[in-house]
Amino acid sequence: MNGIDVLGPQLSVLVAAGVVLVADALFPGQRRILPFLALAGLLTAALWTTSWVGRGEYQTVFDGTIALDRYAVFFQYVFAGVTATVILASIDWVNREGRRQGEYYALVLTVCGGLMLLAGARDLITIFIALELSSIPQYILAGWGKDAKSSEAGLKYLLLGAVASSLLLYGMALLYGVTGTTLLSGIADAIAADGESYRGLLIVAMTLLIAGFGFKMAVVPFQMWVPDVYQGAPTPVAAFLSVGSKAAAFAVAIRVFFEALGADFLRDDWSMIFAVIAAVSMTLGNLMAIVQTDIKRMLGYSSIAQAGNFLVGLAAISVAGEEFTLGASGVLLFVAAYAFTNLGAFVAVIAISQRINSDRIADYAGMWRVSPFLALGLAFCLVSLTGIPPTVGFWAKLYIFNAAVRADLVWLVIIGVLNSVVSAYYYLGVVRVMFLGEPGTEQRFRVSPSIAVAMTATALGVLIFGIIPMPLMSAARDAVEIFAR
Repeated sequence: MNGIDVLGPQLSVLVAAGVVLVADALFPGQRRILPFLALAGLLTAALWTTSWVGRGEYQTVFDGTIALDRYAVFFQYVFAGVTATVILASIDWVNREGRRQGEYYALVLTVCGGLMLLAGARDLITIFIALELSSIPQYILAGWGKDAKSSEAGLKYLLLGAVASSLLLYGMALLYGVTGTTLLSGIADAIAADGESYRGLLIVAMTLLIAGFGFKMAVVPFQMWVPDVYQGAPTPVAAFLSVGSKAAAFAVAIRVFFEALGADFLRDDWSMIFAVIAAVSMTLGNLMAIVQTDIKRMLGYSSIAQAGNFLVGLAAISVAGEEFTLGASGVLLFVAAYAFTNLGAFVAVIAISQRINSDRIADYAGMWRVSPFLALGLAFCLVSLTGIPPTVGFWAKLYIFNAAVRADLVWLVIIGVLNSVVSAYYYLGVVRVMFLGEPGTEQRFRVSPSIAVAMTATALGVLIFGIIPMPLMSAARDAVEIFAR
């Protein structure tokens, strides 16, 4: 297998971005085909990835800096699915905006290419390049709207993102300085040989890495940008930010902290840091979400709480053996479940907001009578975010909480369960408004085909994998087995 084989999915997506730009320039009267060209690029990437699954070979290229393994493949599927859903949900909004359509879809595809590269990165330099490849287009997309709020969102995201990237780069530089290599496996070998003699420097580097990744994860205390950016950015972009960058941050964090910083004398340190951040993020995110009247801000604060749930699983991987498998696979299962549920919620919000021209939760009153399809889909997703069976969100929380219990983090599980109860108040509060409130109008509105496809796919994923979770669980466990070698 050569480098082209390994990088095929990423190249497919980036080539598709170029094709979209060229098509937009050469055929300005045929811009309705642009999203389908973008989707064709994503389908090509997915098929390329599937062809590797049939062979099942573990391979690295460029001196081990990029890997193609089941772990990378799992996230490539997630990123392709997330991007396809965002593109489908964006079609109506982009057509209505009527400007820079090719650039929009090309930027979305570029983000996806960077995220796919990040999933397989096994070198600090490659990780940083992939992270910036995905981040810079996101800064532009956050400010894509015509209003002042969107411009403010883009600027705020850019400035805080630059600070986070600087901290991450400082951490990587320090890690390279004390180990003499940027390869994750080489860092692990150097630490195993003489790491305890410079433990203090390693902890400083580790702290800087946590700060950098924490910004992308949107966890406390690096969450300041979330509510304003989610509210100000165009809703399809907010949907992309809420899932794509968060999933990528956790994907690379597992690689870095277990593969490079997994020495016994370091695990307890970063596990406790993750556990404390998880507890604070869950609590603060849920408490702030309760008082929100804007549904995008509510989903923004709830995403902080959900990031805390991710970190519960990440804290549990500090214990080797079966506890690691449970914790790491729990994070992956939560990534997939969160992709279905949060994207589904945002798809419904996109469609509803376009019709009622409002993001106020009170204006969702009686939505069941106006659009039963969207109300039911949004309700499924909010119930899954709460963690109520029979939805995929229930199994995701059960998996990571089980891993935390087995890693002797019972106190963290108690906090997590209590926060799940708190989250039910505002998630189910929206459901109550939609089903029991009085609508402002009795006139029903139609849902566009692209929104219908995106909403159906996400809602069915929430329900089907909630009833039959084993395929998703098995895929998650297979993906993390690479670290047990």
